[in-house]
Amino acid sequence: MTEAYDIIGDIHGCVRTLAALLEKLGYRRRDGVYRHPSRRAVFVGDFIDRGPGQRQVIDTVRPMVEAGTALAVMGNHEFNAIAWATRDPLTGEPLRAHDERHRRQHRAFLDAHAGDPAAYDEAIRWFRTLPLWLDLGPLRVVHACWDPRGMEVVRRTAGGPYLTDALLHRASRRGSPEHEAVETLLKGKEIRLPNGAGFRDKDGNHRHHIRVRWWDRGATTCREAFMGPASAATRIPGDPIEGDHLVEYSHDDAPVFLGHYWLEGDPVPLAANVACVDYSVARPGGRLVAYRWCGERHLDAANFCQVLRRD
Repeated sequence: MTEAYDIIGDIHGCVRTLAALLEKLGYRRRDGVYRHPSRRAVFVGDFIDRGPGQRQVIDTVRPMVEAGTALAVMGNHEFNAIAWATRDPLTGEPLRAHDERHRRQHRAFLDAHAGDPAAYDEAIRWFRTLPLWLDLGPLRVVHACWDPRGMEVVRRTAGGPYLTDALLHRASRRGSPEHEAVETLLKGKEIRLPNGAGFRDKDGNHRHHIRVRWWDRGATTCREAFMGPASAATRIPGDPIEGDHLVEYSHDDAPVFLGHYWLEGDPVPLAANVACVDYSVARPGGRLVAYRWCGERHLDAANFCQVLRRD
């Protein structure tokens, strides 16, 4: 019999919203752990940064994973936290620069652990136990992009989907195969906009690359290929795509679940076997979304479950 899973989107420190969604899904806290009588949760990463419950989210999710009532993968925010906390053995500098832009992105997590270095170190250690992807047979979970080529690079360096010291150090060096692989898995496949075009993202950063619908063979223009909030799509030019934006993923492959992309509106599958469960919970009016998977190969919009942000 196929196991039933609830795949839960990016939480970003919104612990009250997480508790509300777990309750709505039928999980109840027993012996300090949320449990369901017949289902397991799967978290797509990005537990931290932005929201007010940085430590509390970890204190909710980690016991579930350790008790076997949940599984989890790493998000780019957990990878960034590890790199911020780790020094390059060659230069002695942090693997993620402690500049103002990075500090601003990471401030909520750092402030929540100020004055408690033991708790901070323990959180970083736990992040390092999270796999970069999960292949559960009839379904798959990754934070941003199911990229078999990137996974093979990771396996060659680390032996599997976990972040070893060697993988962490190489993935933090721009231009390395490991950097490209981990960036794609955790942040999505990107293409450069043609003719010097650019746009401002949700954080006000000016960008010349867009993340793309890496499975969508029907997308022929940059706007059609853009993967992100609908409110940003109008700022993407309608020029034809330059270069290959696709990752090999057929309609016959197992359903894959993603986070990361700050989608808006009512959740729907992105393809028959592709779904994103990140609906911008850390933004005012955002939602925390789950997909209730019961073994189906073709995903159904009726199986999404959501709660409005409460933090």
